[in-house]
Amino acid sequence: MDLATIVQILDSTMRLATPLLFACLAGLISERAGILDIGLEGKLLIAAFFSAAYAHYTGSAWLGLGVGILASVIFSLVHGLAAITFRGNQLISGVAINFLAAGMTVVVAQSWFQQGGRTPALTSDERFNRLDLPLAGAVQDVPVLGPLYSQILSGHSLLVYLGLLTVPAVWYGLYRTRFGLRLRAVGENPASVDTAGVSVVRLRFMAIVIAGVLCGIGGAYLSTSLSAGFVKDMSAGRGFIALAAMIFAKWRPWPALGAVLLFGMLEAIANRFPSLDLGIVTLPGQFMAALPYILTVVILAGFVGRAVPPRAGGAPYVKER
Repeated sequence: MDLATIVQILDSTMRLATPLLFACLAGLISERAGILDIGLEGKLLIAAFFSAAYAHYTGSAWLGLGVGILASVIFSLVHGLAAITFRGNQLISGVAINFLAAGMTVVVAQSWFQQGGRTPALTSDERFNRLDLPLAGAVQDVPVLGPLYSQILSGHSLLVYLGLLTVPAVWYGLYRTRFGLRLRAVGENPASVDTAGVSVVRLRFMAIVIAGVLCGIGGAYLSTSLSAGFVKDMSAGRGFIALAAMIFAKWRPWPALGAVLLFGMLEAIANRFPSLDLGIVTLPGQFMAALPYILTVVILAGFVGRAVPPRAGGAPYVKER
């Protein structure tokens, strides 16, 4: 494998890891507050559709992003209503959101655009276009560091860099602020937080709203940056891979970045090599397409070790009287 191929794979890794990163951080914040969020997949999908649809209608990627975030937050609030207010089963609520998003996006897209459940292709003005970092062109011929900066780090959309900045922001918010301390406490021992006079319900709703915002950005990135429009089921299991990355990272922001980059690289390799000739045997395209999902299961089963989730995760809080 030559240097040019490695650079291409790493460049694709940055782009493919971004929606995983937003969804992974969303699930991390939600589960740190004690709310299981299986509905990451559905929120990515609904945000991707409404972002593309409104970017097409308005001609603005920014307005599309805002509507996508709003749609994702609404779905988060539905999940919160079921799981927090009515104390329903959080797993079933998340699965219902996934089914609702999968069906709703196709039906509404067909009703609005009559293109078989997809949106029209977005023009360059309706998408987030690539940004070149300062001096990217000047250093591109420098050995090793030039390709690293000009081809791998530079040339991505604004949302890629926003995702990278979100990691330290989430870390700081969780571990260096009073809000983060209370949020983590709600996921471990909500009764103690309630005893201290802090509303468990309010904190958990705040957590799922933040998760909805992050999923909204991730979904918008899928349709207005990584692709040029919405197609049916375009999230393609990324919400579930994000959950796997979150478990692999053991609910910590910085390891989550490493985990999504790993999974993004697996997908980039599968895309770069539609079939792989190993000499003795040739791996077909179907196997390479399934490779990221296969290795996700292998990594979780064999390399994660003991991953301990927040103790109050998945359990509705009932205030003692």
